[in-house]
Amino acid sequence: MTAATAPLPTAPLPSVSRALTPVSKVLRLCLHALLFGLLALAAGRAVADSAPRAGWVIAACAVLAAFYAAGVRAPAVHSSPRAGAVWLAGLGAAWAALLAVSPDGLWIAFPLYFLELHLLRLRWGVAAVAVTACAAIGGFLAHSSTATPGAFLGPLLGGAVAVATVLGYQALYRESERRRELIEELITTRAELAAAERGAGILAERERLAREIHDTLAQGLSSIQLLLRAAERALPEEAPALEHIARAREAAQENLAEARRFVRALTPPDLEHGSLAAALERLCAGVPGPRVRFSLTGSPRVLPTPYEVALLRIAQSALANVVRHARAGRAEITLTFMDASVTLDIVDDGHGFDPSSAASGSGDGGFGLPAMRSRAETLGGLFTVESAPGQGTAVAVTLPLPLEA
Repeated sequence: MTAATAPLPTAPLPSVSRALTPVSKVLRLCLHALLFGLLALAAGRAVADSAPRAGWVIAACAVLAAFYAAGVRAPAVHSSPRAGAVWLAGLGAAWAALLAVSPDGLWIAFPLYFLELHLLRLRWGVAAVAVTACAAIGGFLAHSSTATPGAFLGPLLGGAVAVATVLGYQALYRESERRRELIEELITTRAELAAAERGAGILAERERLAREIHDTLAQGLSSIQLLLRAAERALPEEAPALEHIARAREAAQENLAEARRFVRALTPPDLEHGSLAAALERLCAGVPGPRVRFSLTGSPRVLPTPYEVALLRIAQSALANVVRHARAGRAEITLTFMDASVTLDIVDDGHGFDPSSAASGSGDGGFGLPAMRSRAETLGGLFTVESAPGQGTAVAVTLPLPLEA
């Protein structure tokens, strides 16, 4: 109970500025019934016993009940620590008046304990319980000619039970809240993972289709065009087949353009609105955690779509490893264009790992190195990893540039 907890009378308002432990409606109703029942019992005993000050007892009970009911319905009591303390002080004064005219006012101390512990901070609540217990003992002794152990033990034990009950309830509530938050986090994470898997599957299928169209249909149509040109040059100018060959070549050209449009449409979204360098720069800007810098070296060249997709996916996978595994403070991505090749380097200052154990499967897994290596080798490239425990990691992929790139 490091901060004031939720008031028993009503649930906390959304604008409450302190951390309040909510109390169930059943417990609040039980406290209301306990306090009003004890007040009715004190007033009833005064009337039944024809006490000399029965009128004063009834008036004190009525004032205490009215002040309690007013605080229950006042929003300020639940949203302001100062208002709650003022309300408790008023209740204490009304209770002291009842205690002065009737020994039965001693019973009201027990519900007051719970109010004090729930509306005040822990140290002030415990102090208020101690003061209330002392007042109850003093009130009983003032109305009794003999002092008995029960006069002292009753209020003190009641206060101790109230403190233990409230602290136990708050501990259970905090544990319940931690479990609820954990369950919500697990549900959210599971949904995010499912969405990520669906997205990854869609992107993988798009990449596969783009690669298949590029490597089969587009290349085949290009070959058909070359063969038709060769046939055109081999035939005499007056040959009747020239017209059909020209039409076939135009049809092949149109279908090749359509195939290339399909490839562009299936390109990953990161590459739809700019070059590979721009996509890598956006990727670096959106990485959570370590500071990531992008740099471009050499004269940029237009790369085939499979090259751009492979380099972008390798960069994404490598940065994901940096965020999840490396615990790095900084990372850098460098895209280098050379005369006959393009190189992508991803370097971080994390704690590193043993590449041999990761490659053999004896490490903790999850680095995605085989997938990155497969992408590079599929395009005839070279994939290397340099790392050691405590020395960071450097990932490099080099792809040879095709002659038509």
